[in-house]
Amino acid sequence: MAAALALAGCTASPPAADPPTGRVVPAGGLRLVAFDGCDEALRQLRTAAKAAVGPWGLGPDGFMQLDAKRAGAVGGAAEGATSASTPDFSGTNVHEAGVDEPDLVKTDGRRIVTVNRGVLSVVDPASRRVTGRLALDTDAWQFSGGEGSLLLHGDRALVLLHAGRIVKGPVPDGHNRPVRTSQARLVLLDLVGSPRVVGDYRIDGLLVDARQVGATARVVVRSSDRLNFPHLPGRRTDAQRIAANRAVIDKATLDDWLPRYEIRDGVRTVGTGRVGCDRVSRPAGFSGASMVTVLSFDLGASALGAGDPVTVFADGDTVYGNGQRLYVTNDKRLRMWRGGGAGAGDAGTEIYQFDTAAGTPRFVAAGSVPGWLINQYALSEWDGHLRVATTTGDTWGRRTSSQSAVYVLRADGATLKRVGAVTGLGKGERIYSVRFVGGTGYVVTFRQTDPLYGVDLRDPAAPRVTGELKINGYSSYLHPAGDGRLIGVGQDATIQGRVTGTQVSLFDVADPARPARIAQHHVPGGWSEAENDPHAFLYWPPERLVVIPVTRPGVVTDRADGVKGTPSGGVLALRVGDKGFTVAGAVDHPGVLAGDGREWAPIRRSLMVDGVLWTVSDVGLKATALSGMTTLAWVPLT
Repeated sequence: MAAALALAGCTASPPAADPPTGRVVPAGGLRLVAFDGCDEALRQLRTAAKAAVGPWGLGPDGFMQLDAKRAGAVGGAAEGATSASTPDFSGTNVHEAGVDEPDLVKTDGRRIVTVNRGVLSVVDPASRRVTGRLALDTDAWQFSGGEGSLLLHGDRALVLLHAGRIVKGPVPDGHNRPVRTSQARLVLLDLVGSPRVVGDYRIDGLLVDARQVGATARVVVRSSDRLNFPHLPGRRTDAQRIAANRAVIDKATLDDWLPRYEIRDGVRTVGTGRVGCDRVSRPAGFSGASMVTVLSFDLGASALGAGDPVTVFADGDTVYGNGQRLYVTNDKRLRMWRGGGAGAGDAGTEIYQFDTAAGTPRFVAAGSVPGWLINQYALSEWDGHLRVATTTGDTWGRRTSSQSAVYVLRADGATLKRVGAVTGLGKGERIYSVRFVGGTGYVVTFRQTDPLYGVDLRDPAAPRVTGELKINGYSSYLHPAGDGRLIGVGQDATIQGRVTGTQVSLFDVADPARPARIAQHHVPGGWSEAENDPHAFLYWPPERLVVIPVTRPGVVTDRADGVKGTPSGGVLALRVGDKGFTVAGAVDHPGVLAGDGREWAPIRRSLMVDGVLWTVSDVGLKATALSGMTTLAWVPLT
């Protein structure tokens, strides 16, 4: 039920009297405790915030709170489910099979649903036409161009948006100034007939990520305080500004911290609320500057409820889930960055583990490891152990003090304890990709050449490197293709480390001691979205087909004004054979008229439905026959 019950046996302790020092907390040093009532929660929040506040407010190093960029790449290998009455189809490329992730397009074989620029469209793959379209309410401005993402369950779609409002209101210096209020917005739609909104949920904060198992969606939101610190005119000392900020904190209430939410039925507000202090936990030392909330929704229900929230006073930027447990991690580099000096890259990663097997997410354990993660693929649970790959040290300056490691942790009570580690990987380099397959981990580091390390993790207490392959360039995404093969997507590079264009590699890792690259396909000057977002990667096992979007630079036209041509943005299809790749073909989309020219519309995603390749861009979908890569239909979305 509530977080307080989940943490039974943990006793509250006062927060640290000193502000966070940025010291890496040793593995096992993290521990969440619940507040003993709302009055105690407010007292501890005020104490922690006053200790951490700087001249410009709360946030890294006491400066203005920064909205950390949402951790990028998510995705992995999952195949679409099939039945006798449902055509074969490819699901979203996800990290763990059976655990879906939000993306800009979804299909269940019966329909293709996509959301773009605030408009949800439904396409029938059989008739190859748009059967439904709904412009979502745009009364709120949106981040990321309003792109949004969605999850699909039966006849329901859950659209996830980064939204917010700009309002004017009084602040402590007596002036009315525009204040940005960020919100995560979730819209539940019924897709039967014309799409219609059946629920609209908004909560303070920024959407981090979400995971779906069956009809249950777990949504992670990051939020910050709503304290309005004064902008003191004239020349003031830091001490004067800090004193003024502490005076604001002394008057703050729980409403200035705990996330607020609003529930709508698509027409009107049907409920409002705030996360209860009985559902909030905190580490022993915290600043009160940021919170992570895990929400749970039943996509099969008639409407969206309150989300059954569970909140932790911590930061969070990466989400990994395997269906039974959900992990939220916090990259502490922003807090550690003190002018980019030595040690900035040594900040630790805090890890929070929740049991999500059923009902309300229940906190299980917390821990930390040195270094920082590249994305969610740096995390993987296997046989009750969490494997974490990180990089530490300076990777940006001339002093290449960086190195990488793989740590193995296991829950021991309320603590994730380190039970084993392999360190010293890729000295002077950083991690570019990670993939765990059963008891083996594959880690790619890069600075000038690309070592691919194989790590045997079958004995959690004694992991070891079994093999290493050095080649030019790097893979920023690794995909298991069965039979001891890995597919890598990244960039080729010169011996000096200068990248030269997209490369797709085929690795033979059947012998752990002798990994080898047996094939490579290079697109000079190319770049693929799959390099940093694996949702853009498609591998269709029945055809042994790899499909990725590839962007190539434009060329200078011979027009009098000398304007450069737009880049090309199609997809490349490769078949994987026993000895390498063969090119199956390519697909392009038409641009759209924009003023006196054409708007560039690169292909973003690829799907397989009943033997037909569907490609998706901002302007439409194209159906392509695999035989000869001939066009079957063009379905415009604009």
